[in-house]
Amino acid sequence: MFFQWPQYLWLMLALPLLPVAYVWLLRRRGKAALRYSSLDVVRAAAAGRQWRRHVPPALLLLACALLLVAAARPVASVPLPWARSTVMLAMDVSLSMRVNDVQPTRMEAAQEAAKLFLRDLPKKVEVGLVTFAGSTQVAQRATLDRAALVAAIDAIQMQRATAVGNAIAMSVAELFPDHGIDVSEMTFGTNFGPYTGNRPRGRSLDDKVKPAPRQITPVAPGSYASAAIILLTDGRRTTGMDTLEAAKLAADRGVRIHVVGLGNANGGTYGDESMAMYLQLDEPTLREVARMTGGDYHQAATAEKLRDVYATLGSQMQVVRRETELAALLALAAAVLMLAAGGLSVLWFRRIA
Repeated sequence: MFFQWPQYLWLMLALPLLPVAYVWLLRRRGKAALRYSSLDVVRAAAAGRQWRRHVPPALLLLACALLLVAAARPVASVPLPWARSTVMLAMDVSLSMRVNDVQPTRMEAAQEAAKLFLRDLPKKVEVGLVTFAGSTQVAQRATLDRAALVAAIDAIQMQRATAVGNAIAMSVAELFPDHGIDVSEMTFGTNFGPYTGNRPRGRSLDDKVKPAPRQITPVAPGSYASAAIILLTDGRRTTGMDTLEAAKLAADRGVRIHVVGLGNANGGTYGDESMAMYLQLDEPTLREVARMTGGDYHQAATAEKLRDVYATLGSQMQVVRRETELAALLALAAAVLMLAAGGLSVLWFRRIA
């Protein structure tokens, strides 16, 4: 815990003056008490109830202490359920996902595991789907509509090649739409366009003006608790932007990337022997992506293991620790104590003592 305005804690030194003032007032009231004809009778009637007179003042003292602490604006890291958070699923849909070393095939196992993940994830967490092979598409923008996500997962079409870096960059662009991240320009350069080669091309009047890339101040990896990316791939990058360059986009924004390597680390069998190396997991790069961004790397060689990985990731995302200011909560507690003090005083003494 830390305090945003710690200088206000010095006011706590004045808190002991309140009990001193309370004792002084009691003694002064005792000296001015009325004389009773039989003081012993009064004392006997009040026996066993003297503690009541001290309860309301004690509650007020505690309320004042809470208000002084609240004035210093304490901030603590507390576990909170995800609220208005986003998870981007980036799924490899390259042709190698047809390999059946993960039964029934890598693709079908990935689809079923993703749907189980959606079922178990808290309903308030938005989920988006990015599919990638040689090209990268946003199959479904982040939404709470689980049925739309399931339909997008079932409608996956496979393609050639694998652009892991583009998938990461596209996921980051979806999470931060106002940052002006253009995956095409980052991949091919600003002069890329149809029929232009490397020559600059003009802008059509129908083209929308793209915002300039936003300059950001890098934050600690994994510090952005409102979003995460789950990257699933069964091979290595064969096209597109560099994977680690794309991972830096996420790391600089504090977004964790949890990487799932699907299939055997040594690859599977698909097509001719020349494709063998492209079916092998690039584990060093994938582990580095997870490390750079504060995420985890999981290797799933079976459908059961893949489901377990998704279940683990789902449980991690149900509760997160966030820096939360406690001033409002302390002020509310102080108000409740003050109301309790006033209520007990009226109930026991028919007045605000």
